[in-house]
Amino acid sequence: EVQLVESGGGLVQAGGSLRLSCAASGFTFDDYAIGWFRQAPGKEREGVSCISSSDGTTRYADSVKGRFTISSDNANNTVFLQMNNLKPEDTAVYYCAAGVCFRLERTEFGSWGQGTQVTVSS
Repeated sequence: EVQLVESGGGLVQAGGSLRLSCAASGFTFDDYAIGWFRQAPGKEREGVSCISSSDGTTRYADSVKGRFTISSDNANNTVFLQMNNLKPEDTAVYYCAAGVCFRLERTEFGSWGQGTQVTVSS
């Protein structure tokens, strides 16, 4: 059974940092990319970043470039999203998903975690 479990969300002040984790199991980790998406209230789910587990290729949304860093611990089937200089507009539920890392679009990912809430106060 494919499982993706997010952790690390919380409440932080603007300018602060959080590190999200996505623990994956039930599939061959090296064969897939892991993506991070987020969904704010009343908005559509949007791609944040993704990483290809096989070769380390990464993609970032323009809104997070220079602030967020995605990395992968293949030995432990875990992907991290380091989020620095957080802004109130980063507030959302963050989801990780397994798929392919091409255009950072929802349709490229087929298995999803339950999400973790990130709230950035101004």
